[in-house]
Amino acid sequence: MGRNKLLVLPSLRAAKLDDGRVVITEKFLEGMQEYVKLWDGPVATILEPTEHASNNLDNKPVSPDALPFELDVMAFDDPRIQNHLAEAGVVLGGTDYRQNHLAEWSRKAGTPYVVNTEYTLATRNQIAASEVRNPLRRLRRYFWEAQQERAVRTSIELAAGVQCNGMPTFTNYRSLNEHCQVYFDTRVTEDLFIEEQALADRLAQLKAGKPLRLAFSGRLIAMKGADHLPRIANELRKLDIPFSMAIFGAGDLEPSIRRALDRDNLAELVQLKGVARFKTELLPYLQQNIDLFVCPHRQGDPSCTYLETLACGVPIAGYANEAWELLLSTADVGRLARLDDPKGLARVIAELDRDRSTLARLSMQALKFASQHSFERTFAARIDHLRACAGLTVPAAA
Repeated sequence: MGRNKLLVLPSLRAAKLDDGRVVITEKFLEGMQEYVKLWDGPVATILEPTEHASNNLDNKPVSPDALPFELDVMAFDDPRIQNHLAEAGVVLGGTDYRQNHLAEWSRKAGTPYVVNTEYTLATRNQIAASEVRNPLRRLRRYFWEAQQERAVRTSIELAAGVQCNGMPTFTNYRSLNEHCQVYFDTRVTEDLFIEEQALADRLAQLKAGKPLRLAFSGRLIAMKGADHLPRIANELRKLDIPFSMAIFGAGDLEPSIRRALDRDNLAELVQLKGVARFKTELLPYLQQNIDLFVCPHRQGDPSCTYLETLACGVPIAGYANEAWELLLSTADVGRLARLDDPKGLARVIAELDRDRSTLARLSMQALKFASQHSFERTFAARIDHLRACAGLTVPAAA
């Protein structure tokens, strides 16, 4: 009988606790559970170790023995990895620098290797620009990223297929591999989408002329542009736009954002709401109370924020990073402003406030587009792609 194990090798690192549990993100756990549900064979994952858990907002400690899939923690250059590759029917890896060798190792093991891509070179350089202040260190980072890009392209050319999270990497890499698939990352299952009547009720309030209700959710860090939120709010006030803004999330910029809100007397208009539970708090709040999402992301990270916000019937006004700009070329579900231009983004928001029939239309189109890319549909398409890359037959329907 042929090998049919699916081996997932994400760039996500895992922290092992003293009691044997492993800290992973809720999002990753849900994804692995979906692989188990849809894959016709055993499923396994290997995570590289780290001493400290990441700052992801949905971290969760789990017991490996209690999971419906195999979970090991080891470095990707550990020789034992080669045995895992040889036992698998197909391997899904990434483009992290720690994984550059895995496509070649898989080929030597006779195992199809599929690369999952997220960040283009341009996006990685934008992230470096937002994180590294020292010009010399930033230049070194750019040089290092250029070298990494050559390794990424080599892996893609060696791979049996490529899965591209968002349009940027699909646009950049589809010429390198004939088995190239694009998908849009999301955690929203079909039962969590806003209902059409609920959207109609919210849009009725929007058309009644009440103050515009804005929101941001995510890590309060520089690459997400969180430091621009007070500046956008201040500019909206100068433009005489009645509004409120809810900011969900946490991060190292939270203290400076609070100081900026206090300094500019914006506390009554802008509220910091902390970290909200995704399914039971954040989604319902966006669906019931928000007219427009503010997304000042400085880089083209194919954030699941985009599809998850659209699933609430909430359009997005954001910076023209390559992820949002290319998504807008696919679906008319929001508006964009130049990168790093908070005044320009405020003007875009003001224009939508003054044209609420357009804002309502964008809301309906947001839900329509997101419904075509639900969590279930996205994973089913990715599983079919993995089967095709591995030369495995699709199981007959029960």
